[in-house]
Order: sequence, then structure tokens, then C-alpha cells
Amino acid sequence: MTVHNFETENSILNQFITELRAVEIQNDSLRFRRNIERVGEILAYELSKKLDYSSNTVTTPLGTKVIPSVTDAIVVCSILRAGLPFHQGLLNYFDTAENGFISAFRKHNGDEDDFEVIVDYFAAPSLENKILILADPMLATGKTLENVLEGLKGHGTPKQIHIVSVIGSQEGVDFVQNVFPEDTHLWIAAIDPELNAKGYIIPGLGDAGDLAYGSKL
Repeated sequence: MTVHNFETENSILNQFITELRAVEIQNDSLRFRRNIERVGEILAYELSKKLDYSSNTVTTPLGTKVIPSVTDAIVVCSILRAGLPFHQGLLNYFDTAENGFISAFRKHNGDEDDFEVIVDYFAAPSLENKILILADPMLATGKTLENVLEGLKGHGTPKQIHIVSVIGSQEGVDFVQNVFPEDTHLWIAAIDPELNAKGYIIPGLGDAGDLAYGSKL
């Protein structure tokens, strides 16, 4: 797997990540969602550089111009809930992409720190020979992505898989590197050093789904 970590680069992306992490800013749920969306836009732009292109002649009022155009068919699949604004950010750039949605949750087995990730809903078009973009804003343990990969098998074989995340743990990144095909790309805005006992990224930003859409029971 090729990991594209933008944390060490100086760009406006770091400003959005700062606001997502800062407790005095992140409680504004509208701004939080918009920042997730903007991170999705930036990562979509960076990812677009790895797609296939062909020359396309465009007619203007004063002549013609040959411009490279994306030839790959793209499917964006996002993991709910926090994946919704992230998904929109990707669609703002890949506006002709097909769409998929995955529902995943942590099922606790008595002990609050002991859980398994359950994927109980998956809707997507055929993935055969298409570019699959898996959008998982918080790459914590990597178990969700592993289960999603297993669930994709009935939808065809993608041409290539790209994982897009806002923040991940080093443990989660290492895990998906061992699970996904070697030619997979991971596009991520920041990688944090560890997980706590509950499987949350440290320092991370908290529960992205709750910050975007409110706390759940």
C-alpha cells in the first residue's frame, strides 16, 4: 500500500485539521461538517493526480483546446455517519462518480473496551474495473475497513482501491496495509501515534459522528 500522509506538508489543509481538533471550535457542528467536507475536497484533488486521463477537445467561442480528461469510472463509498460530509467533499470534485454507503457500528460484548465492528448495511453499484474510493474519516483500528473489504467481494473487482481518511492511528494504518491489496493507496490528512483502550485515536478529535450530527443513545 502507498500511504500519502499530508500532515508534514505546509498547506491550508492543516488549518482545517486544526479547527477539527480544537475543542473551542469543533462544538460548532456546522463548521465541523464543513471542515470535514473541505478536507474531502483537498484529498480528492490530490487523489485525482493518480487517475487515468485522455485528451479531449473542447470547443470555445473562439476556437478549440485539447485538455486531459479523467477516463476512469469512479465509485465513492462512505462509512456512515461521519462519512456523509466527507462524501460530499469528494463528490464536489468527482461529481460524476457513482455512490455507495456502508453502515458500520461497534458492538460491545459486555466489557466497554471489548468490541467488534459490525457492517449491517451496504448499498453500492458494480465495482468491476472501476476506481473504488473508500471514505472513512476516522481510521482507528482498521477493522471497519477490513469488514467492508470482505463485503465488497460480491460487487465485482475494482481496478484500484483508494482509501481516504481525515485522521488515522498508526496502528490502524499498519493494519490496513496488511489487509488491502498491495496497489491500494491511502490518502490521509494526519496520522496520530496511538489508540486508547476504547479504540479511539489519541489525540484525535473525539467522536466525529457525534460532533457532526449530535450524540446518540
